[in-house]
Amino acid sequence: MASIPLKKNHVATRPGMARFLGQWGMFFRQFVKHPGMIGSVIPSSQMLVDAMLEEVDWDATRLFVEYGPGVGTFTQSILERMHPDATLIAIDLNLDFVAYLEAELTDPRLRVVHGSAADVRRFVTESGSQQADYVLSGIPFSTLPDGVGAAICAETAAVLRPGGAFLVYQYSAFVRRLLTPVFARVVEKTVWKNIPPCRTFRAWREEALAKAA
Repeated sequence: MASIPLKKNHVATRPGMARFLGQWGMFFRQFVKHPGMIGSVIPSSQMLVDAMLEEVDWDATRLFVEYGPGVGTFTQSILERMHPDATLIAIDLNLDFVAYLEAELTDPRLRVVHGSAADVRRFVTESGSQQADYVLSGIPFSTLPDGVGAAICAETAAVLRPGGAFLVYQYSAFVRRLLTPVFARVVEKTVWKNIPPCRTFRAWREEALAKAA
């Protein structure tokens, strides 16, 4: 499906409490409908969001990609940190989440697309870019059909610039076996101040050989 660019230049359209309740209601309904697509019944905490985004070089980032943005818990924080000239591509298989983000987040730097993370290179090309600086994912890799997780990791490694990073948060260690064959370095940590505690992975694409030499 083609990208869905959003027009207006602000992040949210509803006041804080109404937006919070709307997010929780949408998230819970989608968890009940598609439990295998969503890692937890509770949206990620701000502590987890901050832990995942704290090491991003925002000044140098011009293309950030998010897999499975859901109700935009990470999406909003990414937009708040992003350079004015940067672009965020948010990819989700769930049309309800796509429609929700399109209605709620109206920042022109955001492009919401309906589709699979395995098609990330096509979505990046359609945006007018060739490579991403960072890719963030909360997709529950342990519940994906055989081969899909490995394909997503391989496509992510291919779309990242040399030295770019794949940032993954999960509630199991399963994804590590998919990351290590295709990324030069993988660092795992745990964010305990999240319900439930969450594992985080930072996987870096190898620097260009000429630069390394």
